[in-house]
Amino acid sequence: MAKRGKGYQAATAAVDLDELQEAREALETVKGLAFAKFDETVDVAIRLGVDPRHADQIVRGTVVLPAGTGRDVRVLVIAQGDKAREAEEAGADYVGTEYVDKIQGGWLDFDVAIATPDMMKDVGKLGRVLGPRGLMPTPKTGTVTMDVARVVKESKAGRIEFRVDKTGIVHAPIGKVSFDVEALVENFESLMDAIKRNRPSAAKGTYIRSLTVSSTMGPGVSIDPNLYR
Repeated sequence: MAKRGKGYQAATAAVDLDELQEAREALETVKGLAFAKFDETVDVAIRLGVDPRHADQIVRGTVVLPAGTGRDVRVLVIAQGDKAREAEEAGADYVGTEYVDKIQGGWLDFDVAIATPDMMKDVGKLGRVLGPRGLMPTPKTGTVTMDVARVVKESKAGRIEFRVDKTGIVHAPIGKVSFDVEALVENFESLMDAIKRNRPSAAKGTYIRSLTVSSTMGPGVSIDPNLYR
């Protein structure tokens, strides 16, 4: 087992990590335990009662975090004509069809990629590059759209995508430890609402099995999942 640093050990000694807390209390604890010299991200891990091996039990979606993510999100829009102009006016960082070739050449200096449906014949070639990195535009997450201005603004404002992994867990960021507790609670509740709305009809039994919040370097703090069932 890897040896934990002194900061982590001090943080774990300061709290009972087995105690189930309410969201506000848990997020206050996470803020109090943060010890890194940078503004750590606050992450949520949600273990779901689904079997991701079955397509009808995949949980994925998007949510706009009301208080934002605390990150400067770089948005790429692959579009042409009027839609390209709309993307530029909405604040996209990179706009144009030439980025297909740039990505094939190894350029990946963006956080979100959006494409119009007419460009997917070209963007589809990038699946092997963008897919494993979670950057591939797809209709399921709303990043293949004609409403590029709205999606650009949402992405800049705090729109995140979530997807259950092969172990049945959704991992998602909900802000920074520098956020006040009210902002983190608001973001957390918005994420939980989206997770519950995306419950697959094929999922049986307990849907939300466990909830853990943590900072980038800190220990996980458990939230009582019964509050969200």
